Amino acid sequence: MKTPYYLIILSLIACNNSNQNTPNQQETSMTYPKTKTVDTVDTYFGTEVKDPYRWLEDDRSSETEAWVKAQNKVTQAYLDKIPYRDQLIKRLTEIWNYEKIGAPFFEGNYVYFSKNDGLQNQSVLYRYKIGKTEAEAEIFLNPNTFSDDGTTSLSSLSFSENGKISAHSISEGGSDWRKIIVMNTETKEVIDDTIVDVKFSGISWKANEGFYYSSYDKPKGSELSAKTDQHKLYYHKLGTHQSEDQLIFGGTLKEKHRYVSGNVTDDNKYLYISARKSTSGNQLFVKDLTQPDAQPIPVMDNYDSDVDILDNQDDQIIMYTNYNAPNGRIVKADFPNLSPENWTDLIPETEHVLSPSTGGGYIFAEYMVDAISQIKQYDKSGKLIREVKLPGIGTISGFGAKKEEKELYYRFTNYVTPGSIYKYDIENGISELYRKSAIDFDTENYESQQVFYTSKDGTKIPMIITHKKGLELNGQNPTILYGYGGFNISLTPSFSTANTIWLEQGGIYAVANLRGGGEYGKAWHKAGTKMQKQNVFDDFIAAGEYLIENNYTSSNYLAIRGGSNGGLLVGATMTQRPDLMKVALPAVGVLDMLRYHTFTSGAGWAYDYGTSEDSREMFEYLYNYSPVHNVKKGIAYPATLITTGDHDDRVVPAHSFKFVAELQAKQAGNNPVLIRIETDAGHGAGKPTSMVIEEIVDIFAFTLFNMKFEELPYTYPAKTNL
Repeated sequence: MKTPYYLIILSLIACNNSNQNTPNQQETSMTYPKTKTVDTVDTYFGTEVKDPYRWLEDDRSSETEAWVKAQNKVTQAYLDKIPYRDQLIKRLTEIWNYEKIGAPFFEGNYVYFSKNDGLQNQSVLYRYKIGKTEAEAEIFLNPNTFSDDGTTSLSSLSFSENGKISAHSISEGGSDWRKIIVMNTETKEVIDDTIVDVKFSGISWKANEGFYYSSYDKPKGSELSAKTDQHKLYYHKLGTHQSEDQLIFGGTLKEKHRYVSGNVTDDNKYLYISARKSTSGNQLFVKDLTQPDAQPIPVMDNYDSDVDILDNQDDQIIMYTNYNAPNGRIVKADFPNLSPENWTDLIPETEHVLSPSTGGGYIFAEYMVDAISQIKQYDKSGKLIREVKLPGIGTISGFGAKKEEKELYYRFTNYVTPGSIYKYDIENGISELYRKSAIDFDTENYESQQVFYTSKDGTKIPMIITHKKGLELNGQNPTILYGYGGFNISLTPSFSTANTIWLEQGGIYAVANLRGGGEYGKAWHKAGTKMQKQNVFDDFIAAGEYLIENNYTSSNYLAIRGGSNGGLLVGATMTQRPDLMKVALPAVGVLDMLRYHTFTSGAGWAYDYGTSEDSREMFEYLYNYSPVHNVKKGIAYPATLITTGDHDDRVVPAHSFKFVAELQAKQAGNNPVLIRIETDAGHGAGKPTSMVIEEIVDIFAFTLFNMKFEELPYTYPAKTNL
């Protein structure tokens, strides 16, 4: 089962706040660019709400452009004065500069793999003929040639059944809007019409004839912020123009679907169509492709649960679902009788959350046990073959292969173990190391431990804390607390090259598995949605309190960070408990909770948030925690560095613009409130290496500087040439 395209997770981090003065360099108040106010007022259920910075929502305005430049100028001047910023850039560049090679995969007569020499802005796709060696590989696609500045990235790649034709999508400037380019894989020549204006789409081939893709009508006005809420599924036949593409599903006024996808089974017999109104729950339809006039048959006709096709054996359809099974189960039914009353359990629900995949004719059931991976191998009848022995305690990804393959390649990682690739023999169940990470980082010096702390309402919340071995619990360790808490997304242990310099500096990196995520199934997710959203913020606050009470750190050395929905988490936490942390780092955050649903595909997030139009109660609940609306004059907020991208068309930058304007106008004390706006960057995906390194260092340098570190806590040895 493929990971749904709408489930995106950004890396997050955390920092610390207090009302005390910051270092000598910051004892005077900041001077910020002037941000004008307007008299815009909205009325919600009789309550008037002012929106003085509404004008910043216009991303095409020359006024907004000038404001962005002015804010960036102030931010850059501040960051340039941090004495060790250049040292951190050199060190992270040094660590980052190692060869990174992805797991191999097989298409047609070739073995493909990705490789980055070290500091290339985008990884390059190589290939060699089956029977040859990696040393004989040639470049197939080099995204570094897509644009001069490295901001055009390869988003997805799909091959026809015989591997002779490929279709790949590209993103320009980090935008979610894509182009699909079709190539002859032998000659590497573009052979077909380029498909444009594609968004939130996979590419699924029907044999060698054509492929299915999804998109919205091009919005009127700004393509970066205008609302997109009518997703459609199309079929493109090779050799035809995009204008001739067949509309397969969607586009009716009767019922809008914000996310529609189509996938073809491996035997090219069935097309299955998933249709969603939000990021949770879907309708599912199956169409018999052997019958040209066949109509899609409904499997699930409501949005109360999730269901997806995992595999098929002739007319027997194998599905994953959380219908009447919050942790997930695998069921089977015979086409065309696919509705729930015809289902038979193949792998029943357990106490742990299930994420299945297939390969070599088997089903692999990955279970999440307190955010840690466990994998069991089943045959297609549901018989347990074995529990797969994994290299250690951590996270597994990529555990899947085609039906005919005898081996698969997977990645293992945790917070102190760089991702390494293993080869798994599907029949005998033996794993062997295929490629170890080449990063120059001594993982033996670091350790992780999982703790369970108590949230405000008594719920036990897991958190993994990573740091140098022998750490002294003296309350003075710089600490980043990372969280997300939404959209059924789970935070599982994963090594981050970016975090190496934080750990080297004696920093603690703590990740809390908050409610709203998917770590413990549907109930855990729902406990952090709509009018229970405060649970997520309470969980995060309790995580910070645990770290302080157990002397890992103190308020003067605690930072919080999150991205996207995690940016909301940081914004809400810092406005509710500004005394808890010294630094706040909201990234690409959803921060205006009264208007988020009016931009791009934001209305699809209503399952988690609700909207200000739903009811008086929902409006009041959102209004009471919406970060933009809860900045109070005269409060000393933590030192804050907001990060966003000017091409973010998922969580539009206006959220961040309005939040920083509110904070700068109302901040008491001397803690700086800055915004770092990356140009030609979106929500995070496809960002070039050079841009990533600079942003990470700016975040860490800002954090340490505002924790009163005038020098780096740890001095690098001479070999690093710093």
